[in-house]
Amino acid sequence: MRDPVTDFEYPDAWVAACRSPDLLPDVERGLVVLTASGTVLRRGFTTGTTAAAACKAAVLSLSGGEVTEVGITLPCGITVRIPVDAYQGRASCWKDAGDYPSDVTAGLEFAAMAVPSLSGGVQFVPGEGVGSFSRDTHRHLQGTPAISAPALDCIRRSIDEAVEEADLSGTTVILTIPRGAEVARKTLNPKVGVHAGISVLGTTGFVEPWDDHMEEGVLDRIDRAPGGVVLTTGRLGLRYSRLLFPEREAILVGNNLAEALRVAGDDTVICGLPGLILKFINPDVLEGTGYATVEELSTTPLWEEAVRRELAAFRTRHPRVRVVIVDRDGRVIGESP
Repeated sequence: MRDPVTDFEYPDAWVAACRSPDLLPDVERGLVVLTASGTVLRRGFTTGTTAAAACKAAVLSLSGGEVTEVGITLPCGITVRIPVDAYQGRASCWKDAGDYPSDVTAGLEFAAMAVPSLSGGVQFVPGEGVGSFSRDTHRHLQGTPAISAPALDCIRRSIDEAVEEADLSGTTVILTIPRGAEVARKTLNPKVGVHAGISVLGTTGFVEPWDDHMEEGVLDRIDRAPGGVVLTTGRLGLRYSRLLFPEREAILVGNNLAEALRVAGDDTVICGLPGLILKFINPDVLEGTGYATVEELSTTPLWEEAVRRELAAFRTRHPRVRVVIVDRDGRVIGESP
């Protein structure tokens, strides 16, 4: 049995130990995660997925009928049904965090208003509660809405589907997050230069319950993996880890590198994007640099010396652990000496 989201093949022993056999079809669909103990944990939906559902529902409800759920094709290619509350062009969708209760955006309302466009065409307008960048960075201009490319593609695709289904010539959709600015203060947004609301994100469209089943699922995989592992922190890191180290099992551990490394021991590779890895190695790595994020630092002349210094110091503490840092295009931009 294979997880269609991560491409991880579940061991037969895990499947046999499943405490909820009736949920195994959902495991195959990617809606839930099976852990080593047999526990099944539900994936939640990202802010991008929630926004797409609200926008699609608003357009579909322009016909005057009530809409209570919509189908959304996630960035990972899986189609899901999401509950909504929509009527006459106004819709709400509440963020479902699945079995990840630490998600501060859980239960947050995403509201969308749609109006027909007499001139044709489709327009999507991020409104109140959607964060924006407070300064220029190497990837974003000041004032740009903090919506990731996969999330924006999902939103626009969902609106286009609704326009076609409702047989409209076009529409304008305004997305708001009524408590977005309030909730954003509990996130990292102020530190990374996003203000006035939350970020709308979602690489796969799902929220993973990694932290919640770290003890019984991921740590067990690390302990049982033959021939050493690659520990990585995110989806892109997982992809590039598999390409760079095909002979090892790549395991996504999120921000749990310390606990994962304790179990993995020697002969381990840490591979991924610079943010979580450098922060794990040295929480104060940005002190005195003038930059708000490690990713920003990685694009400056200060990077080469900073990464050389931090990786050398880490190597003295963990002489047999190799660290490989990649950028978003998979290029190696830092490696243990």
